[in-house]
Amino acid sequence: TEAALQNTPDYPVNEAARDAVIRAGGSKTPIMQNCSGKHAAMLATCVVNGWDTTTYRDPNHPLQQAISQTLAELTGDQITAVAVDGCGAPVMAVTLAGLARAFGRMAAAEQGTHEAEVADAIRANPAYLGGRARDVTALIEATPGLIAKDGAESVYAVGLADGRGVAVKVADGYPRAKPVILAAALRRIGGDSPALARLANSPVLGHGQVVGHIVSVNI
Repeated sequence: TEAALQNTPDYPVNEAARDAVIRAGGSKTPIMQNCSGKHAAMLATCVVNGWDTTTYRDPNHPLQQAISQTLAELTGDQITAVAVDGCGAPVMAVTLAGLARAFGRMAAAEQGTHEAEVADAIRANPAYLGGRARDVTALIEATPGLIAKDGAESVYAVGLADGRGVAVKVADGYPRAKPVILAAALRRIGGDSPALARLANSPVLGHGQVVGHIVSVNI
């Protein structure tokens, strides 16, 4: 059931969808929260393996141990800390370089591997990963072979079909500069996609009018 998700109830991330729920008198629910798909996948993994579904968020649960091992393998890092994400699931700390390595590895994985299966699913169904009308979805759709995922606290990771990876983290966690920095980094390494122009254009509004832009500069 929806209660089995055990994630934090919330409104949809999309502003229009959130407004529609509120206008209709709806309240926050677990299934509308942006991590509900991740929690559903974790539950499905527990069911397939015969693991307990009521304690799956425990860092010592077999599911979380498998996630930790897989994350270490993909990133080439050791997990340096485990905390609690905003959705209630464990969150595991790795380096930015490790995150970039993991995405590059998945994007360039050979067919028949689990990594390629994940990357192919992202490319085929980007809206399931990023939602509709969001820049991460547009970036995947517009760039052949690319996979990407944005995250909380202003994180963005990209894997390119040639095996290169890019990871961005804005230190204060505010997301406004994140797509601009990512677009600049991708262009710096030769990335070319119509979606990069959209990422790089981050207007600052005053009373609904454009009064400036956030831009990337070389120091």
